[in-house]
Amino acid sequence: MSNISIEKELQKSYLEYSLSVIIGRAIPDVRDGLKPVHRRILFAMHELGNTYNRAYKKSARVVGDVIGKFHPHGDSAVYDALVRMAQEFNMRDPLVDGQGNFGSIDGDSAAAMRYTEVRMSKLAGSFLADIEKDTVEFRPNYDNSLQEPSVLPTKVPNLLVNGSSGIAVGMATNIPPHNLGEVVDGTLRLLDDPQMSIDELMQYIKAPDFPTGALIYGKAGIREAYRTGRGSVRIRSRIEIEKRKGDLESIVVKEIPYALNKSTLVEKIAMLVNERKIEGISDLRDESDMKGIRIVMDLKKGVFSDVIVNQLFKFTSLETSFGINMMAVVNNRPQLLNVKQVLEYFLDYRREVVIRRSRFDLRKAQHRAHILEGLRIALDFIDEVVALIRASKTPQEAKERLRERFGLSEIQAQAILDMRLQRLTNLEREKLLEEYAELLKQIEYLTSVIENTEVLKSVIRQELQDLRDNFATPRKSEILAHDPDSIDIEDIIPDEPVVITLSRNGYLKRTSLDNYRQQRRGGTGITGVQVAEEDFITFILTTSNHQYMNLFSNKGKMYQVKVHQIPEGGRTARGKHVANLLPLDSNEYIAAAMTCRDLDQEKFYFFYTKLGVVKRSSVHLYRNIRAVGLIALGMRDDDELIGVREVETNDEMVLVTVDGYSIRFACSDVRAMGRTATGVKGLALRKGDQVVAGVVVNKDTQQELLTIAENGYGKRTQVEHFRAQSRGGKGIINMRITPKTGKVVGAMMVYPTDELILLTSGSKIIRIGISDISLVGRATQGVRLVRLEDEQTVVCFDHVPTDAPEVSGVPRAEVPSPDSDPEDSVGPDDVDLPDDDEMLDETDESQE
Repeated sequence: MSNISIEKELQKSYLEYSLSVIIGRAIPDVRDGLKPVHRRILFAMHELGNTYNRAYKKSARVVGDVIGKFHPHGDSAVYDALVRMAQEFNMRDPLVDGQGNFGSIDGDSAAAMRYTEVRMSKLAGSFLADIEKDTVEFRPNYDNSLQEPSVLPTKVPNLLVNGSSGIAVGMATNIPPHNLGEVVDGTLRLLDDPQMSIDELMQYIKAPDFPTGALIYGKAGIREAYRTGRGSVRIRSRIEIEKRKGDLESIVVKEIPYALNKSTLVEKIAMLVNERKIEGISDLRDESDMKGIRIVMDLKKGVFSDVIVNQLFKFTSLETSFGINMMAVVNNRPQLLNVKQVLEYFLDYRREVVIRRSRFDLRKAQHRAHILEGLRIALDFIDEVVALIRASKTPQEAKERLRERFGLSEIQAQAILDMRLQRLTNLEREKLLEEYAELLKQIEYLTSVIENTEVLKSVIRQELQDLRDNFATPRKSEILAHDPDSIDIEDIIPDEPVVITLSRNGYLKRTSLDNYRQQRRGGTGITGVQVAEEDFITFILTTSNHQYMNLFSNKGKMYQVKVHQIPEGGRTARGKHVANLLPLDSNEYIAAAMTCRDLDQEKFYFFYTKLGVVKRSSVHLYRNIRAVGLIALGMRDDDELIGVREVETNDEMVLVTVDGYSIRFACSDVRAMGRTATGVKGLALRKGDQVVAGVVVNKDTQQELLTIAENGYGKRTQVEHFRAQSRGGKGIINMRITPKTGKVVGAMMVYPTDELILLTSGSKIIRIGISDISLVGRATQGVRLVRLEDEQTVVCFDHVPTDAPEVSGVPRAEVPSPDSDPEDSVGPDDVDLPDDDEMLDETDESQE
C-alpha cells in the first residue's frame, strides 16, 4: 500500500464536496435559472403529464416520483421546494399551480403533501417546450436506471424573472426577482445591439420587481449591482394615512418588503409600543385578508403621523435592504455576473437550443421527404410496382427488386411496401405531393435557421415577443423617482420655545413656554408641576425643540438626547421618569443640563462640584456619546457634580455658595484637561458651606448677576462689583443671607430684557420680567420675587431669553407691592481672604 497524505486527501475531498454543493444544490444554473431540485420537480411533472391544462395531482405523487427517480434526498426538502414554487408571495411568476393550503406570508406552513394538489403553471410549460427534440443533454439519474436533463430548454430568462437565493460552501447567491416584461424587453434590445452598455440596458430593466410589491429606491445600489453583480436595493413598505372620526388618523400598511414575515412584523411593532419606544399608537390590528395586506395602527389625538411612520421605518423591518449577489453556475463553475452577462449567457443558450431543435426538425423533415420521394416514384409507376410485388415470393424479395428497379433506399422500399391501397386515389396523391412541397420549404427554412444568424435571431426574437405577450404582467414594486430620505422629525416638530423640568426623583417633561403667562414680581404664581410629597423639582430649563440636551449626572457621567425626544406634558403634569430615556445607575440623578445645536470645537466645558472642584475640558472630547453615557470627569467618592457651563478661553467664572459667598477668576487659570480628569480646587469653602452655582462672565457688559434665595428673595448685581481673584481663594460676599431670605439656591447671568421662570416647592410657577427685579449692590439681601406659603421654598429657576416669543393677548396680572425691607449691606465689598492654590488629584485615565 502506498502512503497517502491525510492533509491532501482532506483538501481534495472537501473541494469535491464543496463543488457538489455548489453545482448540485445551492447555486442556480445561469441558463434556466433553476437549482437541480426545482429542475427535477418540473421534469417529473412533465413526465407525469401534470401540465396546466390537465387535472391536478396529489403533491405526494409528484414528490414520490422526484425522490424515487431523480432526487435521492428527503421528501420534506422536495416538498418544501415544490411549495415555494407555488407561493405567489415568494415567486414573482409561480411555476407550480397549487390547490389547497400552501402556507401564508405570516410564516404558516403548508398542509401535508397528502392533502395538497399541484400541476405545472402555464409559464412552466415554456421551460420544457421542445425537450423531446434533443435540445438539451440528458444524463443518467443517481442509479443509472433513467435519464434526466442537465438543464431545461427554457424560453424564459428565469434567473432574473424569479431570482434565486442559496448558501453553498464558501459562497452564496441572492438574486432578486424582476418583471418578466421588462426583462424580455431588455433581452430583445440586447439581441439587436450586443454592444449596448449596462446603463442603456437599465433603461429597460430599471430595478427588481418583488411579488409583495412595496416601494424601491436606492438607484446607486441597484446600478452597482447591475454593473458588478453585487449591490443593495432599499425596500420600503407602502403606507397610507387614513382619517378617522374625531379628527383622528390611522397608519395603514398595505405592502411590505419581500421575504418579510408579516406576523413577526406585527409582533415587533406591538413590542415597541409596549416598551414605549414608539409612543402615540392606541391600537394595532392585522386586517389582512385574501384581498391583500392591511396592518392598521390607530393613532392618539395630536400625534404626528409622519413621526410615527419615521419611527416605524427606523425600528422595524418596514424598511429593509435586499443585498444582491448574482452568483450563478456557468459551464459547471460558479461565477459572479452582472446583469448584461446574465442575459448574454441566456441568449447564447437560446441560440444553442434553437439550433439543436432546428437540426432535430431538419433531420425529421429530411427523413420524411426521403420517404415521400420514394412514394412519389411508386405512384408514377404504380402498375409496374404492383406487378413486381405480386411476382415476388417474400417481402424481402419484393424490397430488393424495388431497390434494384427504381434505385430506392431500403427505407423508401419499405415505405412502398407499407403503403395502403387508399393512397392510390387521386386525392391522396395530391395530398402527398402537397406534403412533399411543404417539407421542401420547411427544410429550406430550417437550414437557414442553422446557417443564417439573422434568421436565427428572428426566431429567438419572435419567441421572446410571444412570451412577453402571453405572460407579462404590470410591475408590482413601485420605483421612486428620488431616493426618500428618512423623514426628519425636526421638519415636522416646530422649533418653538419649551420649558424642561426635572424632579429630584427623576421625572422629566417638556412643556410649551406659552403655558406660562408673564406676571409682575411678587405674584403668587400659577400651578406648575404636580410631584409627590417626597419629591421636588431640581431644575427648570428653557430651550427649543431642535436643540440637543446634554445631561450630566451627579456621578460625573454625560448623556445626550434631543429636546423633542423628551416626553411632552401639560403644565401640571408630573412627566415621565428619566429612566425611560437614560440608563441611570442607582443613586444617580441628573445634576446639570445644558442645550446646544452642535459641539463647537473652539469652546470648553467647565465643570464645578459641590466641594469647589473645577475642571476645563475641550468640547470635542465629548462628541462621541454612546447610548450608555460617557464619563465626563473623574469624581471623588464624597463629592458630587453640581453644574457644567460652556466657556471660551477668555471667559471668567463666578462660583456661588449656599452661604452667600462667591469667587470670580479667569477660566484660563484652570488648564485644559482630559475627559476623565478629576480637576483642581476652584474655591476654598468655609465650614458647612458648599457650591450651589457657577456662572460665566464674558465681555458683554450688559449682563448682570441674578442671585435667588430659597425664601423667594432675589437681586441682580452688576458684575463689576465682583473683582477678579485667583482660583482657590475663599471669595467675597455675594448676597446677605438672613432667616428671611434663606440660603442661596442659585445664580445666573441675565439681561435686563430677559424674563424669569421660577418654580416653588409647592409646584407653583411664576414668570416675571428681569427688569422688575431691583438692581442693587453686592452685599445685599434683595427683594421679594414670589410670595410663598408656609414652609415652601424656591427650588429652581431659569431665564427666558430676550428673543423668546411673547404670549399674545395675556395682560399683566395685578400683584401686590414689593416689600419695603431695607437693602443695607453687611460689610464692605472687599471682604477678601488669602488664596489657596492647593491642587487636587488630576488624572487622565483612558478607561471609563
